[in-house]
Amino acid sequence: MKTLQQELDEMLGTLPDAGQIRARLDTLVSVYPFNEYEFIISHLLARDVLSLEQYLELRDNYIARNLYLYIFEISAPRTFGEAWAQGHLKELVPELAKSTKKLDPGYSGQYDFLLDGKIRIEVKASRAVDAGVDAPLYVKALSSDSAEPFWMNFQQIKPACCDVIVWIAVWRDVIRYWVWSSREIETNPAYSKGQHRGNVGEGQLHVTHENIRAFDAYLVAPNKLADAIRDAYRRQQATQPN
Repeated sequence: MKTLQQELDEMLGTLPDAGQIRARLDTLVSVYPFNEYEFIISHLLARDVLSLEQYLELRDNYIARNLYLYIFEISAPRTFGEAWAQGHLKELVPELAKSTKKLDPGYSGQYDFLLDGKIRIEVKASRAVDAGVDAPLYVKALSSDSAEPFWMNFQQIKPACCDVIVWIAVWRDVIRYWVWSSREIETNPAYSKGQHRGNVGEGQLHVTHENIRAFDAYLVAPNKLADAIRDAYRRQQATQPN
């Protein structure tokens, strides 16, 4: 959004009556879909400062920078963490099965998916936001190349209840994935046990601009997720006591 505002402001500054237009913007009443951007762009198009081809390029570049901004508009944490994140992973790995007592007699909602009928998978998701801004998520959402400090919290992690944990992290322009064995999460120095009093076996892990590179070994391309989950399961099995 900052980039778009700067680009439009620079073009607006070339108009002889730019001051009048900016003054009009201060009192402009916006009702969807008519807003300040539509107002500025229509003026630029009418004055031949912005051609149709330039407008389309401006539009395409904005969409590319904000491809996943709509995900930050999901306000309910449970809707984001469960409905969106689990649905998104299922699209990428169709072999995943939502567990039931028929598939796993001991199942009671303690993990999210089964793969190959035996690999228990927990899905955790978070969004990269500007840690220094107090605003709605879609306002403080960051792009992957932003220099602003960010903070993400993968919480309510239950290593004892699954074999593999998949993290999904969303920026305005990219989605990234990490795949861990549950033992790797539990023994990681950044993992904090006892997120809430009384919640035995549950913890959380904070990811920031300062420590994110420490997890690069677990970063996985979206088309490699199924294989990465199976690899993590094998690592998990190798650490189990005989």
